[in-house]
Amino acid sequence: MTGNSRGAFISLFYAGIWLVFLIQPVQSAWAAEHPLQRILGVLSTVVFAAVYLLNFLHAHRGWSWGEPRRPSTAGVINYTVLTLLAVACTVTVGQPGSTTWVFLAVTGMWTFQRRTAWLVAIGLIALDNGLAAGFESWTFDPGTSFAILLAMAAMTGGIMAAARERDLSSVRQENARLAVQDERNRMARDLHDILGHSLTVITVKAELAGRLMDDAPDRAKAEIADLERLSRDALADVRRAVEGYREISLAGELARAREALDAAGIHATLPNATDAVPSDLRELFAWVVREGVTNVIRHSGAEHCSITLDESGITIRDDGRGRGEAPGQGNGLAGARERASDVGAVLVSRDLSPHGFELVVTTPGPSDQRVESTADGTTPERSASLPILGRKARTS
Repeated sequence: MTGNSRGAFISLFYAGIWLVFLIQPVQSAWAAEHPLQRILGVLSTVVFAAVYLLNFLHAHRGWSWGEPRRPSTAGVINYTVLTLLAVACTVTVGQPGSTTWVFLAVTGMWTFQRRTAWLVAIGLIALDNGLAAGFESWTFDPGTSFAILLAMAAMTGGIMAAARERDLSSVRQENARLAVQDERNRMARDLHDILGHSLTVITVKAELAGRLMDDAPDRAKAEIADLERLSRDALADVRRAVEGYREISLAGELARAREALDAAGIHATLPNATDAVPSDLRELFAWVVREGVTNVIRHSGAEHCSITLDESGITIRDDGRGRGEAPGQGNGLAGARERASDVGAVLVSRDLSPHGFELVVTTPGPSDQRVESTADGTTPERSASLPILGRKARTS
């Protein structure tokens, strides 16, 4: 038995369990004096029960536990047949046959919209009390009216609860879809940053090795050895990214940046230590170093690049041609901006005058200064990059 068949069977069982209350009209019909009345009473009640179950089974196949947008033709036909059988049972058996009205009211919940179903139920209650007032053989019995109200209230509550569960399930599915999409974006961003940087350095070193092949073969061999090491490192980085290990080392990225800038013939002024950077910002700053230095090597044509660090920000500055004449710097910076936004930081980039480019990432903090620790041991100086956050800056 498949899952859908098992679910339909269970639902049908719970729907049919309430048919035990139809024993009363069957007993009343069986006790009738006239044989025809006895046969018609029992037959109409049994057929009513069968049609009720078929109606439920038919509705359950397309049932999403919510009120139908509009009554279907098949549903209206089934409900009409069920109504005629309820009338036949009531006329044949008498007041005990009004037990079928409870099932008739409940069937309206999955045949019509909720308001219409409640109007039908109220109409059946009014008819029951009207017959009790107009016929001596029909005594006033609040049991039928109470049963209709209780069944309708229970059915309404069940449908509303199931509708909320359905909506919650839809939200969960949407969240799962968004999580998959975010993971895909994360993977694409990581691979872009990893391969963009690694392949840029490999390209620069390959060009350098080619130029040194004739004049300095030993240096060329060293560069080729570095190429092998860099390719292995790039492969390891890609594997870590695919496996979901996103953390990278800020100190390691600074070391790679120094080596890559040196291979590209760009003088580097980089921090000697990263102790001042909080641990929750080191991964972000490491990605910014990777992306920023990659852009410097690829696009800037710079002769000098400096990186400044403190506990709340990082600045990467070069003296190249700037963004105006350097195409293709948008995608990587967009990824860096997303990473910064994830931890509450702000990324700002701008062209410098008369030439150069500056990339600044800052986080809210008490300090409005940045101290530069240089590789050659010069006196630390205050950076002028932070005040641009108070101005209008064009972002990439």
